[in-house]
Amino acid sequence: MDDRRLSIQVGVLRESELAEARRIVCVAFGTFLGMANPLDFMGDCEFVTPRWRARNTRVLAARENGKLIGINIATRWGSFAFFGPLTVLPDYWSRGVAQLLLRETMKVFDKWGVARTGLYTFPHSAKHVGLYQKFGYWPGHLTALMRCAPQSRVAPVTRNSRPVVLLSTLNRADREKAIHSCARLAGGIHKGLDLGDEIAAVLKQHIGEVILVCGRNVLDAFAICMHGPGSEGGAKSVYVKFAAARVGPGCGDRFTRLLDAVELFALERGADLEAGMSLNCIDAFRRMQAHGYRAFTQGVTMQRPHGEGFNRHGAYVISDLR
Repeated sequence: MDDRRLSIQVGVLRESELAEARRIVCVAFGTFLGMANPLDFMGDCEFVTPRWRARNTRVLAARENGKLIGINIATRWGSFAFFGPLTVLPDYWSRGVAQLLLRETMKVFDKWGVARTGLYTFPHSAKHVGLYQKFGYWPGHLTALMRCAPQSRVAPVTRNSRPVVLLSTLNRADREKAIHSCARLAGGIHKGLDLGDEIAAVLKQHIGEVILVCGRNVLDAFAICMHGPGSEGGAKSVYVKFAAARVGPGCGDRFTRLLDAVELFALERGADLEAGMSLNCIDAFRRMQAHGYRAFTQGVTMQRPHGEGFNRHGAYVISDLR
């Protein structure tokens, strides 16, 4: 091992380090992107604290002589897991800190026994892509990060269609049934995919909402929307972290109804929408464009083992793995 790495240790992030961890994320990404003030990178969005508090995550910390210098967050969705943001203070770039964090992350994934893992990164950065390839990840299709300003035209369409339910409004028993329905829907798209713990974190922390589009005695679609102070969306934006429509005939129409419901949710809160969509999900991407979503940047998803996973042609899934 490089002598410069000997004083660097990787462990679990402490609650007392959350503010510094957030600062490191901003400084690292803001510096890489050339921002005048790197601390403005996330605005009022919060990626570290909500994930640290969730039960389906593990937040790793790299320290040199006790000083926090980098973090990585591993998140589990049933049989699938992903990591990020992986960030290191710029003064410690090219010292192997990211590789140390990744080695420990792979151990977490092995312990979880997940079938597939992934990440989101910059497609133009040979350094980033090359680093992840060392750990068995391979790039797939581009993922467009998209924004949409909600339009009032969607309100009557959604209210006159099949029921749209906010998960937080259900009683405890019905809520648990709905969460199981979300797991069945996700598992129909990708074996073992389960957003139950992600949903639980949203409700427990009051950092968003889960929108349910119901059919006849079946869940047609759902969306996990991050919104509000201290959330991944922030106060002025609804960030669709994950959304999916039930597979089978009519899937595209179910996805369109979900887009309507999400748009109405944002409209009623005076917020814009943000979501990530794999360009491999061609029809879903085009339906989002028809709804007014426009790409503002793009990244690439890398997976291990290499393959499409749930972001595949013919699937109607919103997810960007940031």
